[in-house]
Amino acid sequence: MKRIFPWGDERRFNSYSRYFKRIFNERIQKVTIDAGFTCPNRDGTLGRGGCTYCNNDAFNPSYCKPERSIAWQIKEGIDFHAKRYPNSRKFLAYFQAFSNTYKPLEELKKIYEEALAVDGVIGLVIGTRPDCVDVEKLDYFEELSKRCYLVIEYGVESCYDSTLESINRGHNVEKAVWAIKETAKRGIHVGSHFILGLPGETKEMMLEQVDFINSLPINTVKFHQLQIFKDTIMAHDFEKHPEHFKFFEMEEYLEFFIKVLTHLRSDIVVERFAGEAPPRFQVNTGWGLIRNDELVMKLEKRLAELDLYQGCLYSE
Repeated sequence: MKRIFPWGDERRFNSYSRYFKRIFNERIQKVTIDAGFTCPNRDGTLGRGGCTYCNNDAFNPSYCKPERSIAWQIKEGIDFHAKRYPNSRKFLAYFQAFSNTYKPLEELKKIYEEALAVDGVIGLVIGTRPDCVDVEKLDYFEELSKRCYLVIEYGVESCYDSTLESINRGHNVEKAVWAIKETAKRGIHVGSHFILGLPGETKEMMLEQVDFINSLPINTVKFHQLQIFKDTIMAHDFEKHPEHFKFFEMEEYLEFFIKVLTHLRSDIVVERFAGEAPPRFQVNTGWGLIRNDELVMKLEKRLAELDLYQGCLYSE
């Protein structure tokens, strides 16, 4: 007899794919878009250069071309994913690159509406920074969420102000908490993103961060291990001072992430627990050519061996 966990299936963590099947009763595929946004710590509003670790090319699919229309990119993305997921019929337009609320509201409306007008698109996932939303935009998102599936995904990265300052985020933890709470209270799905292994953070600090995450009204979370990519400020820092950086080995990271996972609230959906990028972008050696699917299998096997699951050690 299969063991069923608190989120309603036999997997040992609250997975993103099963979450969508529970909601929509079928596979939902995200299609990434580069709509040509920038960030306030790139264009001079708050600073220049952006976050020290950021190289969006490392994550953007080849069909993402900001000079092309939103509709063109979505259609190309649907064709791209059709080879791997031929049964996908419904799609979320994923505004991923840079800060996708960093324009006047009227311009944003046109961009989002163009995406929703594409056949098969049932909703939006909008990646942004906590300091690139305001009450007016959030009120609009509240109305939008009543007619489509909508997620606002915030790059938080760390719960420590000293870390945020060192990586040139340009906002503090208080601003992230405000944005997440204001979004959630409007009934909008909230996603969040954290990097594990940022310079200056110990494993103890990263585990304490789980309590911070648990305190937030979020629906989904992404984690990834620190990676250094070419043509970034962090790559230059690493070249000058490699002693300031400590990278997780793959097996070490899996064991550490299990500690994170067992203390994470069981209702939080884990969208991703490790990052993946082409080796040509990486400065540090990374984990080779292993794919995320393989990492998930390793994680689930280890959880079963230890008889552990998401939230089993969580307490309010």
